[in-house]
Amino acid sequence: MSRSVPRRMLRKIRALVLDVDGVLTDGGMYYGPTGEGLKRFNVKDGLGLRLVAASGIAIALISGENSEILKRRAEKLQIEHVFVGVEDKLGTLVEFLAPRGIALGEVAYVGDDLNDLPVLEAVGLPIAVADAVARVRKAAAWITSRPGGDGAVREVCDGILAAR
Repeated sequence: MSRSVPRRMLRKIRALVLDVDGVLTDGGMYYGPTGEGLKRFNVKDGLGLRLVAASGIAIALISGENSEILKRRAEKLQIEHVFVGVEDKLGTLVEFLAPRGIALGEVAYVGDDLNDLPVLEAVGLPIAVADAVARVRKAAAWITSRPGGDGAVREVCDGILAAR
């Protein structure tokens, strides 16, 4: 952890919510010869998310992109709360939390770019990946040592699990 996050903060987390492009992926957009879009995901991040979910922490993905690839990846990881094509990430997060009785202060959110700032400023544990833009890193309580798409999410998962 780039900044020291108190274990008590990590122990109170009841939901881990992630942006996707630049967090679960390296932010690159790859296009095949027929124009199909491709994204690269890190399998270590995937296992970390499974372990966190198995510990009873709610997992959700919120993306501004409407991506079939993301839906397939989430299906493989058995993440059922996937929100795509989202413009208002904070509003979507609040709607996700309400029926679960989870407060914003009990949420860890991982982001990388300016559209993540409203959520990062509202949650209990704002996290930026190492290669996030400067304003996002400034808003974060925790900056991962790994960049997005290269184990940053696994680092977060391992940190949350170690604190339990």
